[in-house]
Amino acid sequence: MNRLREIETFVGVVESGGFAAAADAEGVSRALTSRTVQELERRLGARLLHRTTRKVALTAAGEAYYHACRDILLQLDSADRLAQSERDHASGELRISAPVSFGIAHLAPLWPGLLERAPLVRPVITLSDALVDLVAEGFDLAIRIARPAESSLVHRRLASTPLYVCGSPDYLARYGTPQTPADLAAHQSVAYGYFSDKSDWRLLERATGVEHIGRPRPAMTANNGETCIAAAEAGIGLVLQPGFLVMPAIERGSLVPVLDAFAPPPIGIYAVYPSREQLPAKIRVAIDYLAGQWSDAPWTRLVGR
Repeated sequence: MNRLREIETFVGVVESGGFAAAADAEGVSRALTSRTVQELERRLGARLLHRTTRKVALTAAGEAYYHACRDILLQLDSADRLAQSERDHASGELRISAPVSFGIAHLAPLWPGLLERAPLVRPVITLSDALVDLVAEGFDLAIRIARPAESSLVHRRLASTPLYVCGSPDYLARYGTPQTPADLAAHQSVAYGYFSDKSDWRLLERATGVEHIGRPRPAMTANNGETCIAAAEAGIGLVLQPGFLVMPAIERGSLVPVLDAFAPPPIGIYAVYPSREQLPAKIRVAIDYLAGQWSDAPWTRLVGR
């Protein structure tokens, strides 16, 4: 027997005052209604109702179970209403934090589509590569590259992106092309300031999956990915950057991927929000929209390999 059906029948009997009235309300036989409640009691190993020829009454166990089941059904009704009217009720200011380069290149073109889907929502966008405090700073939603560490926040993976180790043709002509992660020790790099360990580059051997650590020497550090890429294009050193940023440089030939037999682990792109409880429709609509837009983005796949 479907457990939800058992609960609905039991609550119906209690609230209508008897099996006959509950059966009439549901359009089923009294025998089926009675059998459903009996099977529920058998499954629980507890008597929920005192039965007489004229009425039913809750036992102590039945009283507690009724209130719990009533709460469950109310939550289901609320979820149904939210799903049915989400578009119409998504409204109000939606404060979003996103990384600078990603926000300019890959979020900015999407805002018209969000407004078309939810015309009563007013996005307020803040671009920053710093890790904002969503609750303290009043953000509804943040887009983050890499899995969030804060255990109190809720996150949903929207997409992923490969990482590439690249160098300019001029740099590689002068200093050689590294063939293994160990070779990186002889090379300079343009380090990204927000990577947790700017000097250690994790690389997985494609054939075996074994992890290696490469340690190039940072010639400069920047807290913006586009700055790192521009410096690498100028020949300052190798760079480790995500596909959504570095793909244009690879495609125009100003940067060349190296270490073909190795690949850095891909990183996730996440929507982060303060709580799952009573999630406002405006946040749910925005997250679903972004996930749909990035389900098969070109930068989610390795290229040139």
